[in-house]
Amino acid sequence: MTTVLAFVVALGLLIAVHEYGHYRVARACGVKVLRFSIGFGRPLLRWRLKDNPTEFVIGLVPLGGYVKMLDEREEAVDPSELHLAFNRQPLRSRVAVVAAGPLANFLLAAAIYAAVSWIGVEEPRAILSTPVAGSLAQSAGLRSGESVIEIGVEGEDLEPVRSFDDLRWRLAQAAMERERLKLVLQPQADRGGVREVVLDLSGFERAQADAQLFKSIGIVAPFSRPILGEIQPNGAAAQAGLRAGDLVLRVDGRRVDDASQLREGIRQSVDGRVQQWEIERAGGALQLQVQPRVFDDGGAKMGRIAAFVGEPAQKVLVREDLPDALWEGVTKTWSVSLLTLRTLGKMLIGQASLKNLSGPLTIADYAGKSAGLGLIAYMLFLAMISVSLGVLNLLPVPILDGGHLMYYLWEGITGRSVSDAWMDRLQRAGIAVLLTLMSIALFNDVMRLLG
Repeated sequence: MTTVLAFVVALGLLIAVHEYGHYRVARACGVKVLRFSIGFGRPLLRWRLKDNPTEFVIGLVPLGGYVKMLDEREEAVDPSELHLAFNRQPLRSRVAVVAAGPLANFLLAAAIYAAVSWIGVEEPRAILSTPVAGSLAQSAGLRSGESVIEIGVEGEDLEPVRSFDDLRWRLAQAAMERERLKLVLQPQADRGGVREVVLDLSGFERAQADAQLFKSIGIVAPFSRPILGEIQPNGAAAQAGLRAGDLVLRVDGRRVDDASQLREGIRQSVDGRVQQWEIERAGGALQLQVQPRVFDDGGAKMGRIAAFVGEPAQKVLVREDLPDALWEGVTKTWSVSLLTLRTLGKMLIGQASLKNLSGPLTIADYAGKSAGLGLIAYMLFLAMISVSLGVLNLLPVPILDGGHLMYYLWEGITGRSVSDAWMDRLQRAGIAVLLTLMSIALFNDVMRLLG
C-alpha cells in the first residue's frame, strides 16, 4: 500500500505541475483553455471554477495528462472567440505555452532540492571502505578508513567534499566526462598525514551512474566498522555462536578492516569451507568457527551467514543557508538534467545500455522504497523524476513538447508552419518512437522484478 500510494502521489503531483505550467502560461497569453486533465480515459471526477471556462478532470488512467486549448485545427471556433484560439497566437506565445510544462518540472525540482539543502540532510561521511578488488580505486592506492576532504579535476581548483553522497556525485560526473580526478585524503590517525591521489577516469568506458559504475571505480559504500547487527535464527551466524554487537577482527588470520571487506569475503565463500573467525565481545577476544552457506543468486553462487554486517556509517549534517540553498537547487537541477541528457545520448549511440531505461513498475518500486526511508528521501526521489520528466518532454520527438518546439523552430526560420501532411507523418513517427521506448522500459521493469 505504501508503494501504491507513494507512486500515485508522485505521478499526480508531477503531472499536475507539468500541465499547470502549460495551463497558466496559456491563460496568461490569452488562450482559452477548454480542459485541464490529470490522467486519460473515462473521467472519474470533473468540476468547474466560478468565472473560469476550463473543465478540470481527473481521468481513470493516471499515466499522463493534457491541457486542451481552443484551436481551429481541432474543431470549429466561433468567430467571436478566434482571438482566443491557440493557433491564432503569435509564435512567441505558442513557444512559451509549450515550453512552460517542462519548465514547471524543472522549477519544481529546483524548489525541492533547495528545500532539502535548507532543511539539511544527514549523510554518511566521505570515509572510504576497502576498494573493490581489481578496481581503479585499488590501483590508485586508496585505503580503508581514509577521509576524502577535497576533490577536483586535475589541474583545476579543488573543492571540499561534504559527504559520501557528494563524493559519489563527483565520481559519476567525472566518469561521464572521462576526467582525471585529484583526491585529497586524510588517513586514519595511525597512518601518516594528508596525501593526494589521482583517480584516472579518462579511459572509463561506462557512462551511467549505476551500481556497476561505482563497483568498477571501486568506491561502493562508506566506511563501516565490521560489527554484526541482527542475527537471523537458524542461519550460519547463529549456529556459529555469533551475536549482535560482535566486532570481527580477523578471518582465517587476515585482518578485517571494515564491513565492506567482510561482506565481500562472505560472498566469495562458496567452497563450503569452515572459517576461523576472531571476534571481540565485551572487551575480550573469541575464536569461532563459521561456515557460510552457499546460495544461488541468478546463476552465480554466493556465500551468506544470515546476519546484518556493519554498523551504521558515521553521519554528517549537510545543510545550507537560504541563499546558498536556492542556488544549490538551481545548480543541482542543471547538473542532473545534463547527466540525464548525456546518458540518453550515450544510449542512442550505443555507449550506454538500454537497460538503464525504466518504466512505471521501477518508478513505483523506487517511490515505495524512498517513501519508506522518510520524507527527505521521498522529496529527492520526486525531484529526480521531475527532472527526468522535464528532460524527456524536451526531446525533439514529435508528439512531445520538444517535437512541437521543433516545429516552431522551423516556422521561425522559414516563416511558414509545417504542412499538415508532414505533421501527420512526423506525429506517426513520434508515436512509434514512444511506443518502442515504452516497450523497452516495461521489458526492463519485468526483468528487474524477475531478478
